[in-house]
Amino acid sequence: MIENLQSFTESLPPLLQWVGVMLAGAIPFVESYAGSAIGILAGLNPVVAVAAAVVGNVISMMIFVLTTSRVRTAAVAGRGKPESPKRAKLRQRFDRFGVPGVSLLGQTLLPSQITAAAMVSFGASRNAVIGWQIVSIILWGVLFGVLATVGVDALSGV
Repeated sequence: MIENLQSFTESLPPLLQWVGVMLAGAIPFVESYAGSAIGILAGLNPVVAVAAAVVGNVISMMIFVLTTSRVRTAAVAGRGKPESPKRAKLRQRFDRFGVPGVSLLGQTLLPSQITAAAMVSFGASRNAVIGWQIVSIILWGVLFGVLATVGVDALSGV
């Protein structure tokens, strides 16, 4: 899938390749970190690649958070349904690490969209989730952008 996204991005006119990276960054499990690498490997300037991947990921995450917030508001009255084992485990991590911890570390296990939606469904502040998710998306995007740039530079020097 990553190769297909990279090929798609490379096939776009040079002035629109950032759009391909932004679309890739919006896909759960690709997000800002793989989107940054896709853009850099496609030949985009690392700053443009990271920025495009981050923007795509942030837009996608915000759609998930805002939708979940609306659904939660409507469903709060209908409580009583038991949690699944996966949801209970995610809630346990949320209770232990809070919004900042889950936002910063959660991307190692689940996409930011799913993690953010789950935190809002647990009752976390929508604004706090959005804020910390944006910080996390930027940090992961920059980290993987730097790693991809170093890798490309190392390979081109061989």
